[in-house]
Amino acid sequence: MSETRKRGAAVDAVPGDLPGLLRELAWIIHRTAPERTGGPIPTTAVALLKQVMDAPGSTVGDLTTALGLRQPNVSAAVRVLEQRGFVQRVKSEGDRRVTRIQPTDVGAAEYEALTEEWKAPVHGALAELDADDRAALEAAGPALRRLYDRLANAR
Repeated sequence: MSETRKRGAAVDAVPGDLPGLLRELAWIIHRTAPERTGGPIPTTAVALLKQVMDAPGSTVGDLTTALGLRQPNVSAAVRVLEQRGFVQRVKSEGDRRVTRIQPTDVGAAEYEALTEEWKAPVHGALAELDADDRAALEAAGPALRRLYDRLANAR
């Protein structure tokens, strides 16, 4: 079995399959979830924390729609984040029946720490590449940003 095949069949399934390669790359980065003080944070809770950081003041319904999850899963993830002090529920000033989810300072610090820990192995791998490969990836940055924007806005 080839070394590439061991790492992920999608990587070499179709030569030139950029979407497949990007998916595999995202998966490799994602599965290196950092260990945190107080135990690991469930993947759904991490996704929810990111969404709350991106759109503070969202309702559980907003978060359910944005993440494509079921409402009970989002509610459970909010409870996990609330128990750790990462988010808080705040009653809407306009309608006291509506509860908004806000990040706390502790949650913002945790999100930044998670982000840096997730980026660390990528920085390490980039440092191992030769200068031409690093330059090619840097040059692709603007196009990757545009791809990200299109995918993020398609939801």
